[in-house]
Amino acid sequence: MQTLSLSRTLISAAVASAFALAAVNASADLSSRYVDNDGDMIADVPSDESQWVDPDTLVFAYTPVEDPAVYADVWSDFLDHLSEATGKKVQFFPVQSNAAQQEALRAGRLHVAGFNTGGVPVAVNCGGFRPFAMMAAEDGSFGYEMEIITYPGSGIEAVEDLEGRQLAFTSETSNSGFRAPSALLRSEYGMEAGEDFETAFSGSHDNSILGVVNEDYDAAAIANSVGKRMISAAWLTKVITRLFIPPIPSPPLPTVWLIT
Repeated sequence: MQTLSLSRTLISAAVASAFALAAVNASADLSSRYVDNDGDMIADVPSDESQWVDPDTLVFAYTPVEDPAVYADVWSDFLDHLSEATGKKVQFFPVQSNAAQQEALRAGRLHVAGFNTGGVPVAVNCGGFRPFAMMAAEDGSFGYEMEIITYPGSGIEAVEDLEGRQLAFTSETSNSGFRAPSALLRSEYGMEAGEDFETAFSGSHDNSILGVVNEDYDAAAIANSVGKRMISAAWLTKVITRLFIPPIPSPPLPTVWLIT
């Protein structure tokens, strides 16, 4: 199997800007099922304690990833800690789609969850989700970048070359896989999905990556954290090389990868 390498070009998109884009695209109105008396745009904990739930088993789910079953082991230490801290059994629930995770939360079958960036506003407004923490490295750093990838020989050497081609997104709830690239292409390049380029929805970042590798898609918008995980796990047998594009000044924008 070939050694895999990554070289990013164009400009970087920090996850901080992704958060802002998610907020712009989401309604600030909570479902009528909830109240927000303190005005923090998050559902209040019921003042009537009889409305609180106290399940014997807490169910945890992480946003859909390459192989949900694998993440049961990745989260095992956290689940053990949660069980020890609460005195309850904790069950890992592998979800296959963002929609399934959102519905499980709304229906009360999911108690603790890690949502993708773009899904947080939906979870808050429709499922009563109360965000309280985010993942970070030991040094306090956090975030990922949205990147657009293509394959060699595709004829795409700059973002403008996407015109008339097909760009794969992941799902409409994904920030890096849909909202951020859509906003960027519209604001910085005047390109509208369905007008200037065709779209497809792969369902996940790994599907988009593999679709580009197999040349099923001309290009795809992905979260680079997923690409790095797939490469480190040797899921890809292709080498990602540098596609040179002059940098664009801030605000930070995405990078483009060329897969060879």
